[in-house]
Amino acid sequence: MHPWHSQDQHVVRLDWGPTAAEALTTYAVAAGSPVCAVVVDVLSFTTCVSVAADAGTRVHPYRWEDDSDGDARAFADERGATLAVPRSRSREEGGVSLSPSSIRAAGPMRDLVLPSPNGSTIAARLADAGAQVVAASLRNGAAVAGWLVDLLDSTVGSARPPAVVVVPAGERWADGSLRPAVEDLWGAGAVVAALAGRLEHRAGPLLLSPEAEAAGTAWLAVEGRLDEALTGCASGRELVEQGWPDDVAVAGELDASQVVPVLVDGAFTAYGR
Repeated sequence: MHPWHSQDQHVVRLDWGPTAAEALTTYAVAAGSPVCAVVVDVLSFTTCVSVAADAGTRVHPYRWEDDSDGDARAFADERGATLAVPRSRSREEGGVSLSPSSIRAAGPMRDLVLPSPNGSTIAARLADAGAQVVAASLRNGAAVAGWLVDLLDSTVGSARPPAVVVVPAGERWADGSLRPAVEDLWGAGAVVAALAGRLEHRAGPLLLSPEAEAAGTAWLAVEGRLDEALTGCASGRELVEQGWPDDVAVAGELDASQVVPVLVDGAFTAYGR
């Protein structure tokens, strides 16, 4: 990565999808900075993680690119975990899927394996690249921002301040290319705006990269009409028209959770504030 793409003049950095996020993380790690990566996949991976974490469930992200049904089943069985199936299958079979409503309805689970092509895969890749990974959504954006403030406060005076890499996951077109998803921009922006607000006098130009600042501005533009924006955006319309309006509603439970899911030993584990 060229230095001008690294956003390394700022503490809070932002870029889309797995390739850019991994490049930002690898660059920061090589420069000697500890990295906290904030993965945002509002519809639906990180919202699912938030709902599960509220119930005390540990969530194991499973890379979609590695998936065959047998491999995922073996991965879950090794951990004594419930395996989430694709939404399309759960409509006929029931059970837990990449649907926050299904996770809420399932009740307490100790461990859940959650395959996903975007948020889950990004989380696993960034952990491998050396980042501490947290899952953020609209449900827990303020809590994640508070957790990040605590992290930054704990490193004051360190030789290398941490890099906070915020990653709106996006979706995929049929050819596998990245489709930037505006709901993930809003979710990322909610974390950025809350972080800047909590830091107040320290929220100067060195804190937020222009990319991160733009996400915060995008969030402030829709904060007062979130329900309308979520149901009207492309991903929200897709879920509503496919019969999953409850999942959009759960994703829009703004700051309903004070739990921060942190990836520890391969599983998102709840940290309360």
